[in-house]
Amino acid sequence: MTTFTLHLARDARPGDPTALDESELVKDAFSWGAFFFTFLWFFYHRLWLAGIGVLVLVVAFGGLMAVLDVHPLAGTIAQLLLQVLIGLEANSLRRWTLTRRGRPMVDAVTAADRDEAEARAFARWLEARPAALPRSPAPSAVLSTPRRSEPVIGLFPDAERPR
Repeated sequence: MTTFTLHLARDARPGDPTALDESELVKDAFSWGAFFFTFLWFFYHRLWLAGIGVLVLVVAFGGLMAVLDVHPLAGTIAQLLLQVLIGLEANSLRRWTLTRRGRPMVDAVTAADRDEAEARAFARWLEARPAALPRSPAPSAVLSTPRRSEPVIGLFPDAERPR
């Protein structure tokens, strides 16, 4: 079972089905796409700054291995470990970027695959009902309040004015 996080716009109301049109479901697990394709995976998910950062990191790391004249086997293992780190942190960077762009995590679900997670998250979102809003006073109660003959000055109309 894998955990998925649901990201929606900050102003989305619980139970609103139109908010799900722009939803993002992010897997909380190792990203094989980021492991194999590194910065291309970030660009595909529109994570431009993270993609450029990963590109610079990979190129600089390769250059460092060449400058230090590291044995090819050790350099390959080090590069592989860097790829593992990128695969482990890619989805976390994606969640962070979504939150920064105004799409925070609103729910987390556990499911066997992406389709099941989407069904569970969407069902939970649609079942959510907003809290009851306080009722406004009846129109007759508003109209029956006595009117003051003198104008209201300041924020406290019921307080006595100094004479």
